[in-house]
Amino acid sequence: MITAVSETSARIDAAREFNDLPVDRVSEISAALNGLLADVFALYLKTKNFRWHMSGPHFRDYHLLLDEQSVQILKLADPLAERVRKLGGTTLRSIGHIARLQSIIDSEAEDTYPQVMLSELREDNLRFESAMRRAHKMCDDSRDIATTSLLETWIDEAEGRSWFLYETRIIRRE
Repeated sequence: MITAVSETSARIDAAREFNDLPVDRVSEISAALNGLLADVFALYLKTKNFRWHMSGPHFRDYHLLLDEQSVQILKLADPLAERVRKLGGTTLRSIGHIARLQSIIDSEAEDTYPQVMLSELREDNLRFESAMRRAHKMCDDSRDIATTSLLETWIDEAEGRSWFLYETRIIRRE
């Protein structure tokens, strides 16, 4: 019987065949990326949830905006998981695993106003940006150029989502 420790060690050893990152950094980077991946799923589902429950005079615009954003968010899942595997790590295995790692807070509120939903999603995207920046620093310090490159693009996309959500705010003129 192969133990989990020996499987992990064997996987990381095998990854030495296609990357030269320090073994101790591989574990740290994999953990950070798995946290981001959990947040991708949490943010995706929350964005879809708010899209499904949107109402009001700007329904169509908000509905389309959140649809675009949810598609963009979900597209991060495979590259993130595959990057972890390329490093020699293992990635998420279940919804329970996602729940243990996610930092994006779920919303089960039944009656939420559109502006509250949009504001909450903006804050979540800002938190996600911040987590990606921390992962980027870790990867940069480890000279993991491939992961830093991916993160740079995803940070830019998260900034775009946050910006669009910010611009939906209602400005009251007195």
